[in-house]
Amino acid sequence: MYELEKRIEALITMHETPGIGWKSIRKAFDCEHWSQFDRFTPEAWSSSVGLKPEQAKALSNAFSNIDPIARKQEAASRGIALITYFDTKYPALLKQMHQPPWVLYAIGRLDLLERHSIAIVGTRGPTSYGRKTALTLGEQLSARGVTVISGLARGVDALAHEGALNGPGSTIAILGTPVDRVYPLENRSLYQRIANQGLILSEVAPETPFHPGLFPLRNRIIAGLSLGTVVVEAAERSGSLITADQALEMSRDVFAVPGPISSPKSAGTNGLIRQGAKLVASFEDIMEEYEGLFDFRSRPSAEHSRPIEAESDFSLTEQEAIIYRLLQEEARTTDELHELSTFPFGLLHSVLINLTIKRKIEQHPGSIYSVM
Repeated sequence: MYELEKRIEALITMHETPGIGWKSIRKAFDCEHWSQFDRFTPEAWSSSVGLKPEQAKALSNAFSNIDPIARKQEAASRGIALITYFDTKYPALLKQMHQPPWVLYAIGRLDLLERHSIAIVGTRGPTSYGRKTALTLGEQLSARGVTVISGLARGVDALAHEGALNGPGSTIAILGTPVDRVYPLENRSLYQRIANQGLILSEVAPETPFHPGLFPLRNRIIAGLSLGTVVVEAAERSGSLITADQALEMSRDVFAVPGPISSPKSAGTNGLIRQGAKLVASFEDIMEEYEGLFDFRSRPSAEHSRPIEAESDFSLTEQEAIIYRLLQEEARTTDELHELSTFPFGLLHSVLINLTIKRKIEQHPGSIYSVM
C-alpha cells in the first residue's frame, strides 16, 4: 500500500508541475523509479528519465517543496477529489485512450464514473430545433439511467446537461479549466446544480491560468469517457466535429442529428451522416445500439420517447415563416433580416412584432432577434 501511495503522490506532483506535459510523465512512468523520485536531483531526472534540464530542475524543486498531506487537505477543504491513473476508481474506458489523463479532479458524485455514459455535444449557438433536441435527448437518456456527458459550454452542451439533471442518469461536465473555476460565467447556476446532483470533472490542475488550448484536450476526455458521442448541431468546422473524430479514433460510436440542408448549423452533422455516422431521428436510434447493455426495464413515457421534430411553421403566415426560418439559423439584426428577406422595413417590423406576440422570437438590445 505504501508503494502505491508513493506512486499516486508522485504522479500528482509531476502532473501539477508547470512545464511537465503528458509525454514527460510517460517517460517517468516507464522509468519505474517511483519510490525514488522525491530524492532525484536534476541530474538524475535528466539521466534516468531523459528530461530537459529546465524540466529536471522544475521537478526536483517540486518534489523538494511539496507537502502531500497539506495538498490533500487543501483539496478536501475545497470539495475536490483527486483520481489518478493508479486509483481503482479511475474509469476503465479512459485507460483505452491513446493519451489518458494522468490525474482527474472531481467535485460531486464519483459513482457516475461507473455508469454507462453517452456524450452530447454541439454548437454554442444552436437554433430552436437544436436547443429542443439537446434538451430532449439529455432528458431521455437520463430517464433510462444513462449518464450524459458534455463540456458545460453554452448552447447544446448546457442544454444536454439541463435535460439530464431531470433523470436518474444525471450528468458529468468535463471542463477545460480547473474543476473549481466556472466557464463560461453565464453557466454558474448550471455548474452548481451539476456539482450538487452530478459530477464536475477536469484534468486541469488547480490554479492553472485560463488557456483556450486546454479545451481541445478536454474534448478527448468527453469522447473517451463515453460509449458514444451524439452531435446535435455543428457547422462545417465546429469543434464538436473534433470530438466526433476523437470518438472514431477510439472506436466509439458516433451519432448525428440531421438538420435542414439550408442551415449552416447542420452542415457538420449532415456531413457526419454522409461519412457513416448513425442518423438520430429519435431517442431509440441511440438506445438500440446498446440493447443488452443498458437497462431497458425503465422505459420513458410516450412524452419522453417522441421523435425529434422540426419546429412547426403551421401557425405562421408565409412572411412570418420566412423570417422565423432565418432566425432559426442564428440570431440576426433587423438590418440583416432586411437584407436577407428583401422585405420593406415596414413589413419586416410588422412581421417581427407578430412573431414576438406569438412567442416565436424575442428581441435583444441592439435590435437583435432570436428564436425562443
